[in-house]
Amino acid sequence: MMFDYRRTHTCGALRKEDINAQVTLSGWVNRRRDHGGLIFIDLRDRFGLTQLVFDPIKSPNAHAAAEKLRSEWVISIKGTVIPRQEGMANPKLPTGDIEILVHEMEILSKAKTPPFSVSDELIDVNEELRLKYRYLDIRRGDVAKKLITRHQAMLAIRKHLDAQGFLEISTPILGKSTPEGARDYLVPSRIYPGLFYALPQSPQIFKQLLMVSGMDRYFQIAQCFRDEDLRADRQPEFTQVDMEMSFGTPEDLMPIIEGLIKVVFKACSNIDVPTPFRRLTHETCMEKYGCDRPDMRFGMELHNLNAIAAKSTFSVFLDQLRVNGIIKGFCVKGGAELSRKAIDEYTDFVGRLGIKGLAWIKRQDTGLSSSIVKFFPEDVQQELIAEMQMEVGDLIFMVADAPARTNQALDHLRRKVARDRGLVDPHHYEFLWVTDFPLFSWNEEEGRLQSEHHPFTSPNLEDIHLFETEPLKMRSSGYDIVLNGYEIGGGSQRIHNSELQQKIFEILKLSPEELETKFGFFLEALSYGTPPHLGIALGLDRLIMILTQTENIRDVIAFPKTQKASDLMMECPSKVATEQLKELEIRVPDAQFSWT
Repeated sequence: MMFDYRRTHTCGALRKEDINAQVTLSGWVNRRRDHGGLIFIDLRDRFGLTQLVFDPIKSPNAHAAAEKLRSEWVISIKGTVIPRQEGMANPKLPTGDIEILVHEMEILSKAKTPPFSVSDELIDVNEELRLKYRYLDIRRGDVAKKLITRHQAMLAIRKHLDAQGFLEISTPILGKSTPEGARDYLVPSRIYPGLFYALPQSPQIFKQLLMVSGMDRYFQIAQCFRDEDLRADRQPEFTQVDMEMSFGTPEDLMPIIEGLIKVVFKACSNIDVPTPFRRLTHETCMEKYGCDRPDMRFGMELHNLNAIAAKSTFSVFLDQLRVNGIIKGFCVKGGAELSRKAIDEYTDFVGRLGIKGLAWIKRQDTGLSSSIVKFFPEDVQQELIAEMQMEVGDLIFMVADAPARTNQALDHLRRKVARDRGLVDPHHYEFLWVTDFPLFSWNEEEGRLQSEHHPFTSPNLEDIHLFETEPLKMRSSGYDIVLNGYEIGGGSQRIHNSELQQKIFEILKLSPEELETKFGFFLEALSYGTPPHLGIALGLDRLIMILTQTENIRDVIAFPKTQKASDLMMECPSKVATEQLKELEIRVPDAQFSWT
């Protein structure tokens, strides 16, 4: 008769209250210990560990079989729950007060020696090896915990949005390639040779069409794809919580999103997130923090020092002012203790960002000290102290360069100094709404305006008069949600007027032919009665990354790609059969790369 391996309990379920119960457990051999008579096995599944005892006198057949067991073999056992001997309880395990006296055992599957230890997740393993054997990496436990958190978050999101009247609607994966944004992933059509689908960078057009359709409130936990250069918090395929609603404004949507964040953090980490979230304009963020996604968990705000620098005789500062550069800095509390070596390391750090020098001044009992203090008259020094709120023992860092480069360097330096000085509390969550983004930015390569977010973002109606004269000064009705220095979502009020949408396309220099080819169907839809609508997309992967205290987005995705967009486990991208290419009428050069 076949051994019945169906579990009565998981490996994390049994407690003192279950003593004398007859149970069936199935799982993986985590560890085996032979004490010269009794054999102990730690049995593992995703719920936890349970210790098994094989007694050669009470169950000789099971004991004989246990002698053969090796790590990662899959077994099923039947036995009795008994208390551990006095003094042998393991307080670190929820099941640490009991063990199972095994009566019967069946080996369900044997395993080769793994390429790395599965039983000890504390052993550091090369990430490439972990990705190649991702199924074993998940089995180790740490990634599995993050995937469970991800599940809890998705469940909480669905419940919350359903309660708010949102409908979960799936939109197509095979769509149309459109301009703006990152590069599309293209899918050739066999039925229409030479034509291509594009994988969605987001469901943006579809969700707006759902508003035209009268669906009123939509959401989707959507798979999205972007063919772009990667970094630690990006993947070529990612998941976003996509939302759209009609007949509302940002003042209506923001509390819904804050409520969503609140229930996710409560469900996943039992953290009570205070609401409402703080709000800052894009202009204020750039001025005070040098970026549009500031980390608000610590101080060190940036200060514009142009007016003070202009009163100095420091040629580096004066030269930058003459070419419309900017001088900005921030104060490091207690930073006067930094050694010259440490300051040189920070100078090298900003140098890698294109900055030629890092100016610094310390305030000590005897006054300000630095190689550049002599260029600042006494009254100007006092202005500097007041502006930077310097106390004895503080230090200020200053950068002089073009505005964009200065902001970027000080943003990165501010974050690094905060990390180095232990100012970043990983268990503190500081949320921020960033509003009033520019509507357009200038594309130097193409010599034209481009949308700061996407071309469906509505202008701030107060700035419509700037359309013809100063479009770069126009604000959008866009908004981002930022958490601990990461952008975790972004959205906007959309354009529901087809004439205004047409005007945006024209200022972006999209030709009538290109408009018809790319967006003809969408502009047609807008002409049939479009309600005012707005939406947002939250980066689920990035949100879970922050929730689970990791800086690597690959840790929260079951089967991620590398930073070079390859899958080491499946060994893809890969060649396909010549017959497939012939069906698609595609010719490709011989691949220069091979996995073998």
